[in-house]
Formats: sequence, structure tokens, C-alpha cells
Amino acid sequence: MSDAPIIYWFRQDLRLDDLPGLCAAAATGRPVLPVYLLDDDAAGERAPGGASRWWLHGSLAALAKDIRNAGGTLYLRRGDTLALLEELCERTGATAVYCSRQYEPWAVALEERLNESLGAKDITVRRYPGTLLFEPGSVLTKNGDPYKVFTPFWRACRAATPPKAPLARPDAIAWQAAPDSGDTLDDWALRPSKPDWAAGWHDYWEPGSAGAQRRLQQFLEDAVDRYAEDRDRPDRDGTSRLSPHLHAGDISPRTVWDAAQRVAGGHGAAAKAVDKFLAELGWREFSYQLLSFFPTLGEKNFKADFDAFPWADDRDGLAAWQAGRTGYPLVDAGLRELWATGYMHNRVRMVTASFLTKHLRVHWREGEAWFWDTLVDADMANNCAGWQWVAGSGADAAPYFRIFNPVAQGEKFDPDGAYVRRWVPELAQLPDKYLNKPWEAPKDVLEAAGVELGKDYPAPIVEHKAARQAALDAYAEITGKK
Repeated sequence: MSDAPIIYWFRQDLRLDDLPGLCAAAATGRPVLPVYLLDDDAAGERAPGGASRWWLHGSLAALAKDIRNAGGTLYLRRGDTLALLEELCERTGATAVYCSRQYEPWAVALEERLNESLGAKDITVRRYPGTLLFEPGSVLTKNGDPYKVFTPFWRACRAATPPKAPLARPDAIAWQAAPDSGDTLDDWALRPSKPDWAAGWHDYWEPGSAGAQRRLQQFLEDAVDRYAEDRDRPDRDGTSRLSPHLHAGDISPRTVWDAAQRVAGGHGAAAKAVDKFLAELGWREFSYQLLSFFPTLGEKNFKADFDAFPWADDRDGLAAWQAGRTGYPLVDAGLRELWATGYMHNRVRMVTASFLTKHLRVHWREGEAWFWDTLVDADMANNCAGWQWVAGSGADAAPYFRIFNPVAQGEKFDPDGAYVRRWVPELAQLPDKYLNKPWEAPKDVLEAAGVELGKDYPAPIVEHKAARQAALDAYAEITGKK
């Protein structure tokens, strides 16, 4: 039996629990060198954005601590992945590289290059599942085709063999000593400093495995029973906020699935709430399947009809949207929450995305790029699938052109105005009646609230009814439907 080291190459799986590849490496009894490589060139345009880099720093710091407590050292290097792994194999005598699969097109291409190049040197590359509940291609239609609509896809997933129970972290790993000191996290400057635009984010987030476990338990203990009712309420802490942890791999979806199922107990109100929660994990699965079978999802319209959609080149509108200065309070609250926390409530994501793509008719790729840079949970599959769904160009079975009314959405899902008042404080003194439509407030009401439209808060940059009709007309141009 060989005693040559194995390199475990961490990617979007920054944990020790429920990590099939690491468990397999440990089971060999051979020394394991834990490695993380920062390779922005390989990812190209899909290199982590500013918010994701902030989170990556925290997750790597937490992982390094966990490995240190287990007796090893996480080895960090920046540069070309293939060259660095070849170098490490040569310097350590490693004859195998283990890792978790990724499904982004650039990551798949990288895995293929590694397999070919290292294979030619008699170095084994083994890729393991670990980031999804259902591997792409494992749940298909009766015709063997990928699902293009979420509901039947998720129904088929729930009817399939359930995910296996999560794996415990290995009891003991024979860690391989690193060939040198490598890089430090500080060397990489993943977090902003001058200025530190993320200074307040520590109040909201705890990247890393321990933080993920705490967040999961808090959600299951305090919020899951009300999930079906509260998940669309941005004024309440009704969602799990596990998405950045899942993206970084601080926690596995199997761990979340298993814990939620145990809470459900198979019956009662809790079971229904858990089913609703698990369906959100299902959307993540669906997005990854779409990306796996349609790797151009981030660049091209899923529905080819939209190639002819008359998008507007509205740079001023885009800038106002990015700054949370559209004159529509719910939209502006969402964009300001995003800047302040690196996160936006999912209901508000849909409303803000709809406003950009429908009211302003700015191309969905502009919004997707902004979210990519500013969201701590910026996940290529989810981000692209979500933006295309809202824009109307994506995988959606709706027979109509969906346009969210930002006023009605605010009144319905933020009925007391707590969310808008928090993130748009200049409107805090307005009565509920006018909070989502301050332009309709009488002059004396505005004065009493200390609001001068156009000065303290912008007037609407577009009129809702006119913008809605213009979007419908544009849709009719490409489909003949109104």
C-alpha cells in the first residue's frame, strides 16, 4: 500500500464535516495535505466579487483554525491552479489530488485540464460530490432530458431516493507537512481597507463552519415553524440566511436537509413549513442543473426570443438603482440593505430585479453583475437563473410577462413599513398610507414628515403605469403576446 501523500484541494467546500472527498482521503491512511488555491485567472469574469471575497476571508480563516485544531496546517497559495498542483505533487511526492466537484463552466473546464495534465504524470485526480443534494443528471424527465421547469423537477427529486445522511468529520487524519510557509490570508487582501466599506458586516455574519451551524440551529429553533408565512416578509427574521454559508461550503446541503427533516418529524405544521424551506434548497438544485446542462446561462438568454428584446441603454437609471435612489421606497430599501450588509431579502431581490429589467428595461446581465459583486452569497447558478427568471428570459412556465408592482409589493409584504423605515430613514416619519408612494402625499404631510421630494428623497425616476406598459409593449414585440 502506498504511503505517498494525497493533496486535498479545497474549493467551495470550506469545512471538515460531511466532506466525502476528505473522508475518502483520510480513509486511505495516507498523509493528507490540505490546500486552498486562489486562482482568479481561471475563473475569469467569475472570480469572486468584492462581497464574496470578504466572506471567503472569513471562511478560510475558520477552516484554517479547524484544521489547526485537528493537528494540520491549511496551505495557501495564489496563482495558476494547474501549475501549483503540479509543483506541490513534485515537491511532496503526492500521487493523488482529491476535491469536491464544481459545476460552473470555468470550473468544469479546469477539472478536465487537471485530469488530463496530472493524469499524464500518473497523478490521480478524484472528484467527489459534496455541494449538492442531487448530482446534475441524476434526476431527469422520463425522456432522459433535463427539467426546464422547477415544480416538476422538485417533485421528481422528492420522489427519488433521498439524500444520504451527512458524514461525520474524520476521527483522525495523518496531515502532511506543507513544503513551505505558503501565503497568508492577509497577503491576499480579500477584505477592503481604504475605505472599509464592509466595516459593519461583522454585526450580521459569522463566516465559517461554526457560524453556519449556529445559524442553522437558530433558524430551526426560532423561525422554521413560521417559515411559510414569514419568508416573504423582509421586516421579519423569517429566513435561514444560510445561502452564503452554502455557497462557500461552510455547511453542506445534506447537513441542512438532515437537520430540517429531523425537526419536521414527518407530520404536522412543522413538516409543512420544512417542506417549504426545503423547496428553497430545491431551487438551488434546479439552478445548478440548469447551469450544468446550459453552461451559457450567465451570458445568453435561456429563451431565445429574448435575444430580440429591446433593452434600454439607461446608464442614469442603472446608477440610480444601484445607489437606492429610484424614488420607489421598497426598491431603494433593498439596494441599501445590500450595500450595508452584503445581502438582500429574497422577496425584495425579485422586486428590485423586476424594477431594473421591466420598469427601466435595463438588461438582466447588468443587474446580475451588480449582485455578483455585492452579494455575500453570489452564486453563479442561483444568480443567473434568478435574474433570468425575473427578466422573463429564463426557465419559467408562466404564460405571461411578470411585472412586480413595487408599491403593492411594499404594502403587502412590509405592511407596517418597518423594513422601508429601517433602510430609507428619511421617510421614517411618513404615515403608512404614503410610505410606499410618497409622491402621493399632500404637501403638509410631507412637511410634517420632514420630506422634500427631489431633495431629501428622489421623485420616482419612472412612472409605474407608463413603465409597465412600455415593458409589455416591448414583450409584445418579440412574442406577439400582450
